Amino acid sequence: MSLPRFPPRAGEMAHCITRYRSESNNGNVSAYGRKLENDERLLPADAPRALLSVRLSVLTESTTSPARQELDLRLLARERGYRVVGVARDLNVSATRVPPWRRPQLGPWLRDRAPDFDVLLFWKMDRLVRRAADLTAMISWCMRFGKNLVSGNDPIDLSTEAGKELAALVGSIAEIEAANTGTRVASLWNHTKTQTEWLVGKPAYGYAIAQDAKGRSFLTIDEAARRVLQWCHTRVVRGASARRLVRVLVRAGVCGPGLTPATLLRRLRHPALMGYRVEEEKNGGVRRSRLVLGRDGRPIRVAEAIFSEQQFQELQSALDRRSKAQPTRRPDGATVFLGVLVCADCRTNMTAHRSRSNTGKYYEYLRCRACPKGGQGAPDPHTVYARLTADVLSALGDEPVHVRRYAEDGWVRIPTGRSFRQHWAQEGTATMAADLRRAGVTCKVTRTKVRKVRAPRIDIELVVPEDAPRRLLITTDEFTARP
Repeated sequence: MSLPRFPPRAGEMAHCITRYRSESNNGNVSAYGRKLENDERLLPADAPRALLSVRLSVLTESTTSPARQELDLRLLARERGYRVVGVARDLNVSATRVPPWRRPQLGPWLRDRAPDFDVLLFWKMDRLVRRAADLTAMISWCMRFGKNLVSGNDPIDLSTEAGKELAALVGSIAEIEAANTGTRVASLWNHTKTQTEWLVGKPAYGYAIAQDAKGRSFLTIDEAARRVLQWCHTRVVRGASARRLVRVLVRAGVCGPGLTPATLLRRLRHPALMGYRVEEEKNGGVRRSRLVLGRDGRPIRVAEAIFSEQQFQELQSALDRRSKAQPTRRPDGATVFLGVLVCADCRTNMTAHRSRSNTGKYYEYLRCRACPKGGQGAPDPHTVYARLTADVLSALGDEPVHVRRYAEDGWVRIPTGRSFRQHWAQEGTATMAADLRRAGVTCKVTRTKVRKVRAPRIDIELVVPEDAPRRLLITTDEFTARP
């Protein structure tokens, strides 16, 4: 897989580097970037096409700015005779957590636009990947699709066996560095959470960060927030609901209009209000804060208490008396056709919720986000799902299923010999929902109040775009089965 090079004229490269550095230091980076773009017009028509990948987790003074990365890559492309056909800018994206094919801008190029470029340029290996497994996947993808990987600061070239081995070695080093960073962060937190000083993190509502004469950070009580919390404590103990408290606080201008009962309840249940250090504890779909214990087995105090332990337990008991036991969140989500079912009035997604009646029985219903109180709730979501499925099969069930495959000249459509009715019968409802979202198919749900009947009448309208059959094309690539 040897790609041709079109080097600049003798002496031109040294002149470019000198001028680039000079104009960059003078703040004229964008002007020289335009100069490089103009130079690309002089390249031959069959010059290799380059995609630039720019990535940054966090922009600080010590990091290489995205603009500088892009200019360096454009200069490298000019040196090698590549024509830049696009720039994938993924900012505030971690290479450890998000592989290249899952990134907002680079991902679509890799999954859907492989025929549009020949070379992937990146500033340094750790700008592309930080996991050896991700690098292995990228090398495999490049070999399959006939692409090359070129780093601006690492001698990597997949056209040679030595280049492949070096790429794997550099990728392993990047993975080790990422692991070391994670170890340092975990070590810092393990040290920090045992200290009485406030070294890092956002304090709970009711507290603010201050500094002493020596510049050390500590927590101090926000007096306005303390008055709000103490007022809420008094009202809750007397039997007031969180919804009632929110209305009063917002109307009085003490809290912003975005305050919700759920937010207020989280604040009132936070054990940090006793002045102790806490950490988040995840249990399935439920997140709670728990006390951090010191070496002596006692909670670590980091601030003056807003509530004493007795007051806090009194508050929790009062909240428990009014609370409803909610079912545990489903890992795969509660709404089957999320993104397909939309409210006909406010155009927001219909989502499934579970609640408990006064008799202790759970029931499900659909609601939207923008209508007051979610609009007239649509009971029995499974009936709505069944009606939607019937309408979808009637409109699209007989469409033939095509799979996209990569050929030498680009993507081709290959018939599978099955209809979508057969495909969905085999793959299930989740696959149908994903296919409908990809095709842009929506279903408008109208809820009409019926006199003397508690449940509204439910009407649905399936909206199928004209190009839905084309968009239903099933795409598969090297990264389909990867995380």
